[in-house]
Amino acid sequence: MHTPPDSPFSAEFSPEIHFGGPDQMPGHLRNVLEAHIAAVPAGGTIDWVTYYFRDLRLADALIQAKKRGVRVTLCLEGRPRIPHANDAVITGLSGPDGLDDALRIITLPGIPSPSNKSWKPQLHEKLYCFSHPQPVAFIGSFNPSGNMLQEDPAILQEIGDQDRGYNALFGLIDPVLVDGLVKHARQLYQSPPGLWYRFSARASHDIQGTDTIIHFWPRLSSHPVIQFLRGISSNARVRIAASHIRTKSAVDVMINLAQRGVTLEIFAESTHRRVTPEVEQRLASAGIRFRRILNSEKLPMHLKFVLIEDGNRVWSIFGSFNWTQPSFWLNHEIAAISSNPLVFQILAERWNILRNESGIAAR
Repeated sequence: MHTPPDSPFSAEFSPEIHFGGPDQMPGHLRNVLEAHIAAVPAGGTIDWVTYYFRDLRLADALIQAKKRGVRVTLCLEGRPRIPHANDAVITGLSGPDGLDDALRIITLPGIPSPSNKSWKPQLHEKLYCFSHPQPVAFIGSFNPSGNMLQEDPAILQEIGDQDRGYNALFGLIDPVLVDGLVKHARQLYQSPPGLWYRFSARASHDIQGTDTIIHFWPRLSSHPVIQFLRGISSNARVRIAASHIRTKSAVDVMINLAQRGVTLEIFAESTHRRVTPEVEQRLASAGIRFRRILNSEKLPMHLKFVLIEDGNRVWSIFGSFNWTQPSFWLNHEIAAISSNPLVFQILAERWNILRNESGIAAR
């Protein structure tokens, strides 16, 4: 089993974790990012990689940071699922009064595919790095995809209100992880990935910190989360919070865990497009405790984390990855596997909040 190093736990490197959800003020996570932008002085650096970016106030905060002498780089997906979603921010950030050449729109080349299919990789990472007041690199599930200044109901219907929905940002402060993630963001900015990127050493490079390992996709080697889960014992307990579960291979792994005797629980998004009824039926038929998060305001459950207890050891897995074919094989994703017990405790407390939410339907 590929595990994080067994170095002694150090609270010094415990992440700065923030959650969004109905129990938080609307826009809490975007406010966290805005506060970090404001805290970077002239001579500092901000390096972002994100999928959706529609928050005009945050875009302006980045522009103001650049004007006061902060070095800014922003890599933004040029072809998200809703193609025009990022247009207003791109317009505002482009040109001499915006970020100018600090903005990089990345459209990844398609993978050769059968005539009846279109395999289009996407930059699905969520990465926000700041040099001050303490170097930190945020990863997780949150895109600044809301626009409180002028919300588009059609886009909100498709994406969901991520400024109020269930999300997380994990602010990693281990210098090894921060340095590696900043380097990753700047490499994407300087040399956008090409068609054969997945075959390069750069794609398969992992970052190993004190108690956490960062993995990147796309990669030719085995899916690190699947590889990890296959290595746990039959006496383990696994809890999965998932916004998307669609691919058969992921469901097969989960069912195999249950068949081996692993206690498996899943909290999933309520939308059938993201987690299909067929997936739900297969998991429930295997004896897996499956619940959809059904908030009364229909807020999206966009969390992506796994909790593992095996004997006297615990791990947390979190990042941008989904349990879907594009996420497994095509998209650019980030995941962390951590043996930090404080991270596990914080996520376990969040799990309990999800479990106690009114409107959760079980089957």
